[in-house]
Amino acid sequence: MKYLIVGLGNIGDEYDGTRHNIGFRVLDAFAKASNLVFKDGRYGFTTQTSVKGRQLVLLKPSTYMNLSGNAVRYWMQKENIALENVLIVVDDLALPFGQLRLKGKGSDAGHNGLKHIAATLGTQNYARLRFGIGNEFPRGGQVDFVLGKFTDEDLKTMDERVAVAVDIIKSFCLAGLEITMNQYNKK
Repeated sequence: MKYLIVGLGNIGDEYDGTRHNIGFRVLDAFAKASNLVFKDGRYGFTTQTSVKGRQLVLLKPSTYMNLSGNAVRYWMQKENIALENVLIVVDDLALPFGQLRLKGKGSDAGHNGLKHIAATLGTQNYARLRFGIGNEFPRGGQVDFVLGKFTDEDLKTMDERVAVAVDIIKSFCLAGLEITMNQYNKK
């Protein structure tokens, strides 16, 4: 069984460490814990590993957020990975900071990365791990907020929340979507 795990974000130093790049942060933590190194390839940075016999392709798209679907489609086709074995790790304004929610499908909720993936794949029926970034911004300040850095308060629990996200990814690949949702969405 082969899985495509996609962490959404934007490339470039100006986006490093921003809320919108939480998908990159989660995949970087996964790779670091397994001594993996990402290499620059077509449409993104990838690395591969196996977890108890499951092959995982980790992808950080280099297409920028609004064109993420191009990278997802390319790597699904290149690696011959079925849609049900794709997991997108994405920031979510609707969840408080650090709250994690795994879903098997759903709307894009105004997220341009998810919107482009759905448009490119022709479906919204793909798994996504939503990482809450909160919504502590004034009216009209959404863009500055998502492209801003995490607060010192957020950073105090960041490593622990990212570690849980990595555990959810592994569980998704080993136990499946339903069992993983039942185990982690309650917390």
